Amino acid sequence: MNRPLRFLFAALIASLAVAASAQGRKDSVVLGMVLEPAPGLDPTMASAAAIGEVVHMSVLEGLTKIGMDGSVSPLLAESWTVDPDGKVYTFKLKRGVKFHDGEAFDASDVKFSFERAKAEGSTNKAKKSVFDNISRIETPDAHTVIVLLERADGNFLFRMGEATAAILDPKSAATTATKPVGTGPFAFADWKKGASITLVKNNDYRNAAAVKMKRVTYRFISDPAAQVSALLAGDIDGMPRFGAPQNLPQFQADKRFTVAIGGTGGKTIVAINNKRKPFDDVRVRRAIAAAVDRKAIIDGAMEGHGAPIGSHLVPSDAGYVDLTAMSPHDPEKAKRLLKEAGVATPLNVTLTLPPPQYARKGGEIVAAQLAKVGINAKIENVEWAQWLSGAFKGNYDLTIISHVEPLDFDRYADPNYYWGYDSKAFRDLLAQYNATTDAKARLKIVGDIQRRLAEDQVNAYLFQLPQFAVARKPLKGLWSSSPIFANDLAALSW
Repeated sequence: MNRPLRFLFAALIASLAVAASAQGRKDSVVLGMVLEPAPGLDPTMASAAAIGEVVHMSVLEGLTKIGMDGSVSPLLAESWTVDPDGKVYTFKLKRGVKFHDGEAFDASDVKFSFERAKAEGSTNKAKKSVFDNISRIETPDAHTVIVLLERADGNFLFRMGEATAAILDPKSAATTATKPVGTGPFAFADWKKGASITLVKNNDYRNAAAVKMKRVTYRFISDPAAQVSALLAGDIDGMPRFGAPQNLPQFQADKRFTVAIGGTGGKTIVAINNKRKPFDDVRVRRAIAAAVDRKAIIDGAMEGHGAPIGSHLVPSDAGYVDLTAMSPHDPEKAKRLLKEAGVATPLNVTLTLPPPQYARKGGEIVAAQLAKVGINAKIENVEWAQWLSGAFKGNYDLTIISHVEPLDFDRYADPNYYWGYDSKAFRDLLAQYNATTDAKARLKIVGDIQRRLAEDQVNAYLFQLPQFAVARKPLKGLWSSSPIFANDLAALSW
């Protein structure tokens, strides 16, 4: 068979496979994911965004729900009021809600979940920023929760819609990592390690009639070429966060698929270990930022998709300030700064790269750019679990990562966080931000916060992580943008 005929034959087979898949699945769906959740499925105790992709809003629910546009609406809470000082939130809970194991949901579960997140030894990533700020939780009746804060937090309702604030039942909380039990429209069914996770419809869900899918399976496909093959062969029906931007034109030209390009809350950065020498010298950190060419990285690793950023916010965030001009690409400046800091070149460092393409492919470009100013970056490719147990624990020189949690600039107030930034000036700014209830004043402080991070060049800020959603055309309801990393499975239909 000659090459044109082989191509046509292969295309026909792929088309038939997708068509057969469409006929065979009317109430189930198979979705692709880049990363497998690690170390488990409890988003209230572990930090990986992939956990939220699987369980948040589908299996586990919070008091509020964050929409694709970043809006906040009721979920387990049916309504709320806020005192004028911004320190007291009163939630009225929905009635008749049950956990997947039949346990009734009430105010005691909210109190338990928040106190568990706040407890000594808690590994909830929002412990310091959200739950340690809770001074007291009152439950005057089974359907009312009153949360009293130490200091006002204008983002509190948004935080209640994040995966870290998911509500668990005391009887099943301890096994959430391996068998999550929630109140959501889907229940956990099976986890084939290294391959897939399956969820099944919760027929006792309070609005079960509106949920069209009876089964949702997530397949873990980290290799971009394998993602393309799985979509073309009909092995998966869609990939909400497709990881091969170089293949987007192929799917945009294929009438069997839809392609949506949006944004996320992800701040893609070259993270710098501020506690290690010579990176404890701001001139060295500024040299690294000056060596980096954002446009070349966006073009080379993301096919031109992604907005450049100069601090730890993205253009879709309220109060965003474009500070890219504070750290322009300037190799000669980078060399001067290294010399001023007394750094002998070549400076040998390790660049640790987790699996996503923005890190692996972007890392190769960053290493080449650093080499031009006298910094030899030895690339160390690691799996996600290795990154969490190594770089995220502070064991690294440089790493490339996208921080996908929205409004997570509060992490810079923690000197023990993995980049080791210790600044009283920043902590004072954050305290001022948290104590301010006036919306206009808060936005001004957000600008000052960004400028402080850019001035101290804590990390080399690269670009907003874009989102590419690719799916078979009949599948409706996938998010095209992700203010949080979650999948609203109840919205899916054929």
